Amino acid sequence: MVNRPSGLGAFSLAGQTALITGAGGLLGGQHAAALAEIGARVVLTDLTAGMLEDTVAALAARYGDNITALAMDVTDEESIARAARDAGRVDVLVNNAAVDAKFTADGAATEFSRVEHFPLTSWNAQIAVGLTGAFLCAKIFGTAMAERGGGVILNIASDLSVIAPDQRLYRNPDLPEGLQPVKPVTYSVVKAGLIGLTRYLAGYWAAQNVRVNALSPGGVFNDHPAEFVAKLTNLIPMGRMAERDEYRAAVQFLCSPASAYMTGQNILIDGGRTVL
Repeated sequence: MVNRPSGLGAFSLAGQTALITGAGGLLGGQHAAALAEIGARVVLTDLTAGMLEDTVAALAARYGDNITALAMDVTDEESIARAARDAGRVDVLVNNAAVDAKFTADGAATEFSRVEHFPLTSWNAQIAVGLTGAFLCAKIFGTAMAERGGGVILNIASDLSVIAPDQRLYRNPDLPEGLQPVKPVTYSVVKAGLIGLTRYLAGYWAAQNVRVNALSPGGVFNDHPAEFVAKLTNLIPMGRMAERDEYRAAVQFLCSPASAYMTGQNILIDGGRTVL
């Protein structure tokens, strides 16, 4: 029998360190709060530590001095290696960094989101952050976990890891077809790729007790235009977008011993959108 904590004690990360990439984004602070709440020392990373000052201050006010920030570029292997040295032992890696392109409602620059005009430079840059970056972080932090005999990697994917974007959500009736905004191809490719990476690494490091899972959130409300919200919620059986804090418990479960017998899985939490 495997000796492990039971009940609510299985959710504890006391004495462990969790590192989050892209922590300056919409959900980075939420992931950090979730893990700090169950006792982890949390290291937030992004391109510069300055980007994280407000998030660190807010979290430290509630969870104490177990919250720190480091500069780390997930597209630069040496930058990751430096952050790994500065962070020390990392027990939990949350691959959260991504590029989620936003476009203005009047259609400015939206032609470049369309496949027929999508620049190779944008493809390379967005794949580098969201997919290659997750691989490089897993390579460095996951290898250290495997050498120690255990750890957790959580890849933050999306409901668009298993369904295609419904481009009708982004249509603007005042624009010609060739200028209609779309969800860029890179976002879907990155998120689907993360699921493949999750499964591969779960099998690769299973014997070393490194568990690798993915969390695929649905759309999170972030002051979106009312028309967009109405279109999207019509596709969601629960009839609403997610609130920012609604993924905290899932992160706690997936990163703690509570999910000790789970690896290689993609957990969808999307209000039911992908079941239809």
